[in-house]
Amino acid sequence: MVTRLLNSIRTLTASLRPRRIRPIVPPVTVTDANDREVQIRQYSESDRNSLVTMYDDFDPTQRAQGVPPRSVEAIREWLSDALDGIHVVAAVNNKIVGHIGFVPDETGRHELMIFVHPDYQQAGIGSDLIAAGLGHAEQAGVTYVWLSVEKRKRYQQQFYNRAGFSLVNSSGMTYRMSRLL
Repeated sequence: MVTRLLNSIRTLTASLRPRRIRPIVPPVTVTDANDREVQIRQYSESDRNSLVTMYDDFDPTQRAQGVPPRSVEAIREWLSDALDGIHVVAAVNNKIVGHIGFVPDETGRHELMIFVHPDYQQAGIGSDLIAAGLGHAEQAGVTYVWLSVEKRKRYQQQFYNRAGFSLVNSSGMTYRMSRLL
C-alpha cells in the first residue's frame, strides 16, 4: 500500500515537472498539442516569403524588444541581416509557423532568436523548435549561445532554463541568458 502511494506521488510529481528540452537534429516531424503535424527543418532561401508573412501576422503586443518590425518592408530589411547564421523553421501544411536563428556576433558567439506564430503558440512547437535549433547549431559548430529576455517575462526565463540556459547578468529591463553546446 505504501509503495503504491509513493509510486503514485512520484508519477504525479514527474507529470507536473516541466520536461528538459534536449537538442535534436532536424529534420523531424512532431505532433503539437493541437494534433497538428509540424515539420521542423533547416531554413532555405525559398522560405523567405513565408517567413515574412509569418512575422507580418504578429500583433504589436507580441513583439519583443522591437522585433519583429511592424511593416513588411522593415521585416524584409531586418531579415536580410538576421538570416546570417544558422536557422531552422517549423511548418504546418508548408506554411512557416515558427523560426529559430543563431546569429553570430562580433565575438564568435551566437545570439538566439525564436518566434512562433501567434496562432500556434502554447502547443509545444517552441519546445520542439528550440530542441531542433540547438541540435542543428551544435552540429554546425556553434559552441556558445546567448539571448536577452525581459525581466518581467518569467515564463520565458523558465522556458529557456528548461533548454539549458542560465542567467548570466542583468542589464536594465532585460536578463542575459546563455548556454554552451
